[in-house]
Amino acid sequence: MKSLIFNSASPLDTQAFAALLAACLNGGEIIFFDGPIGAGKTVMVSGIAAAFGFKKRPTSASFSLMKKYKNKNRTIYHIDLFRLCGGEMFNLGFEEMLEDEAAIILAEWPKAAADFFPKDRLEITISLKKSNGRKITLKAKGPKTQEVLKCLKSKLTIKSKLAK
Repeated sequence: MKSLIFNSASPLDTQAFAALLAACLNGGEIIFFDGPIGAGKTVMVSGIAAAFGFKKRPTSASFSLMKKYKNKNRTIYHIDLFRLCGGEMFNLGFEEMLEDEAAIILAEWPKAAADFFPKDRLEITISLKKSNGRKITLKAKGPKTQEVLKCLKSKLTIKSKLAK
């Protein structure tokens, strides 16, 4: 499975979806979030962190570029690259994230990171819909992230069967 679309009706829907996604992450995944300002990128990051039991919820990392969240079970690097150009990635010390093979990297505004990070990553695009809804499109770019999508699809199928 290489892609998946989820339609969210609200921020709570988006956070619930993010929690299902988090249940499919084992560490070492890289997730790119793209979409317009206010689309819900940080809402998804916060939902993933909440699912892993982080007490401190991620907020926009725009001014600090990177925030590291760590608990006894997981490390998340939340980066916001809104103000960066591609060449700047190599001068900011982000290599530490890649050395931590068990960490999950969540990157908002990832265009500057396209050539910096490995190609096996999950690319999530959030589009605005009418009446506050969101279209969340996920694309797996390699075998590890294809397994994540396969797991997520299974969880969504189970959830929809339980709701009936």
